[in-house]
Amino acid sequence: MLQPPHQSLQAARVPVQSASARGDHTGPWHTEAVCRRDEAGLFFAPSKEPTAARLSREQAAKRVCAGCPVLIECREHALVQPEPYGVWGGLTAAERRVVQARRRRAAAAAAESAPVRRIA
Repeated sequence: MLQPPHQSLQAARVPVQSASARGDHTGPWHTEAVCRRDEAGLFFAPSKEPTAARLSREQAAKRVCAGCPVLIECREHALVQPEPYGVWGGLTAAERRVVQARRRRAAAAAAESAPVRRIA
């Protein structure tokens, strides 16, 4: 996992989402994210990171996510955007790709089984 060079760690780690998009007026969801207080390197891989180090770092990032009050909002953001790098909402990029594929299959199955309406 490499971070895009054109984005800062802060910009890549904490997205902007308006309060109206969340349906509330308490401010953007990411202002409550626990990761805002942590080192961005915990959530994004340095280049050429050894596998053992990556797995350890990802587990540490997931522990931070587990206690975050906006875990669900963060995860949904990363799945909808989609965010191609880093740990978001307690999921790695590879884990998010699996969730996205499952959602696509479920949506396709639902569309396939939906009754066809005919216009008279």
